[in-house]
Order: sequence, then C-alpha cells, then structure tokens
Amino acid sequence: MRKQLVRFGIAGVAGFLVDAGVLYLMLALGLGYYAGRVVSFLCAVFATWQINRHYTFTPRANAEAATAARPPSPSLWSEWWRYLFAMSGGGAVNYAAYSATVFLLHPMRFLPLFAVAVGSVAGLGVNFLSAKFWVFRHR
Repeated sequence: MRKQLVRFGIAGVAGFLVDAGVLYLMLALGLGYYAGRVVSFLCAVFATWQINRHYTFTPRANAEAATAARPPSPSLWSEWWRYLFAMSGGGAVNYAAYSATVFLLHPMRFLPLFAVAVGSVAGLGVNFLSAKFWVFRHR
C-alpha cells in the first residue's frame, strides 16, 4: 500500500501540473478563478486517471491465482465515470480549500498556483482511499 500511495502522489504531482497549467490558461482566456478551476480540475482528473490506471493500480504480476476471487473489471467507460465520481469527493474538499485560499489571500501573481497546491493536499487522502478501495479494487 505504501508503494501505491507514493505512486498516487507522483500521479498527483502530474495532475497538479496539469491543473495549474490549465487554470492559468483559463485565467488568460478570461474565465476567472472559480470557473477556470472547474475546467482545470476536469483536465487534471483525466490525466491522473490515465496515470493511476496504468502505473499506480496495475494488476500484480503473480495475481493469476487471485483472479477468480476478484470481481470482474469494469469497462473503460465505466471505470472513467467511477473515477470521476470518486475524485469528486476529494475534489469537493480540494475546491473548498482552493476557494478559501483565493478568498482569504490578497491577489498576487502566484495565488492560483498556491491555492491549487493547498486544494490538492487537502483532497489527497479522500482521493487515494476512494481510488484504491472503490475504483481500482478489481486490480
């Protein structure tokens, strides 16, 4: 589980970079702190889903014997929607921490970046547990 948590954290760093990059792009396009964050969050969720399904929660090498005990794997489409729904729980925590940071701090150049970081840390635990024990439990 520790290895998965580290890998999940690495995926989270990649998601953070996607999230912050898309947020700055949305801000440059005039979308604003809050609407821009919705778009950037969705992009980050897609990026982390790809990393987590291919890297973090891969089936174990010698798990053939355990295959019969595992529930069947959901379709890719089903897995995406489960992942999006699961990340929405942590996303709510994330967005609340982000919004509070934006609201409480004075506007500055790196405020969006800092606020995304605060939100990401706040939602990490919820997201890991829901991914491990619900979305990717079949792996």
